[in-house]
Amino acid sequence: MMYGFTWDTATPLTYAWSILPIILIGLTVTLKAAAAGFAIALVLGLVFAMLRRSRFRSVSWTTACVVEFLRDTPLLVQLFFLYYVLPEYGLTLPAFLTGALALGLQYSAYTSEVYRGGIEAVPRGQWEAATALNLTRMQTYRDIVVPQIVPRILPAMGNYMVAMIKETPVLSVITVLDMMALANMIGERTFEYLVPLTMVGLIFLILTLICSAGLHRLQKVLPKAGIPLR
Repeated sequence: MMYGFTWDTATPLTYAWSILPIILIGLTVTLKAAAAGFAIALVLGLVFAMLRRSRFRSVSWTTACVVEFLRDTPLLVQLFFLYYVLPEYGLTLPAFLTGALALGLQYSAYTSEVYRGGIEAVPRGQWEAATALNLTRMQTYRDIVVPQIVPRILPAMGNYMVAMIKETPVLSVITVLDMMALANMIGERTFEYLVPLTMVGLIFLILTLICSAGLHRLQKVLPKAGIPLR
């Protein structure tokens, strides 16, 4: 029994049906972790991209080093560092928050490069026009740059979102009970791994297909809304 549900291993079909509610509970955790992590990556990635373009060499160089560190070290190492090392210095975070933060930090390094590529694609004349209009740097990004780069970076961001969803099973190593963790627990108690792991694999496949279809649809909608993709 788990979460008040029991399972019936008489046949693969009845087994799958009996454990489906438990897997769906794990699905909600997976989706929440991916959504929180992606939100962090979107915001922090934009901050990193803006800092990389700072007029101060010390700021841009330091930011570049941080981005490279996050991008070139494994997610699992970062996850363990946040979950096991920070408590030694008095900062203890819940497992779910630690997992979402680790995902966000890791992928912020990738999204920052996507943002930077989009920002550098904005014609120089528009930066000069913003300066002539006496716009602050923040106003320039908010009103001129970001609205233009969103359509350009959408495909890459969508790919990273799909990748992040598929990375969420790693969070099970710090006791986050996502789909993969629950499937493993069910398998350990029933000694039947094929059905729960197959169900998790199929659910991940469905999630990625839905995300890909939604991204493709959004790319078609943006030009109709008057937002150019190039």
